[in-house]
Amino acid sequence: MPDTSPRHDDTIPNVDAYDLGIGAGFYINATQEPYNKHYQMYDYITKELPFLLHHELNIGKDGLKSIAGHSMGGHGALTIALKQQGPEHWRSVSAFAPICNPTNCPWGHKAFSAYLGSIDSGKDHDATCLLLSSMKENETLPSYCYDDILIDQGTADNFLVEQLKPEELIKAGEQCNQKITLNMRNGFDHSYYFIAAFIESHVEFHGQRLNK
Repeated sequence: MPDTSPRHDDTIPNVDAYDLGIGAGFYINATQEPYNKHYQMYDYITKELPFLLHHELNIGKDGLKSIAGHSMGGHGALTIALKQQGPEHWRSVSAFAPICNPTNCPWGHKAFSAYLGSIDSGKDHDATCLLLSSMKENETLPSYCYDDILIDQGTADNFLVEQLKPEELIKAGEQCNQKITLNMRNGFDHSYYFIAAFIESHVEFHGQRLNK
């Protein structure tokens, strides 16, 4: 359960908002001051944390790694898995209520502008854009290496329409032959009770692929 952002002392830049600063690192490597010194969350998830798990706890060796997340963490899980494909990286990926198209929502606009200097720079960390960019003109649409991507989304999530936009990811997956299983869970919101209700199915999903 990695942290969302750097923290721990007064040298970490922050703003008084839950969607930027220590509340929301967005799992990218910031390039803009004052965030670029500490906000290297992409490297934290893809390099630092796997190294520690492998060498200190003997977890994740031989490419036996899966990745999942909720909301902003779901965005991170999807984009990291799509950027680092192959069994040597991740065997599977899933998400709860992920931000699916952050270059097309207020949360992403705010974060990418602050951390990377522009919304356009965030396309390399947008799951929908990453899927669409896999298609090359005049070539057969490629098949992604994941046999499936599992997503659970609550129908009563107050962020669904403006911020999360799972329909954009589904359309992109259809265009590039990436199977995505989207379960719309009736009456569930964005809370951790939603995660608790369906986490078992995600553990089973990853377990099946880690045991292949």
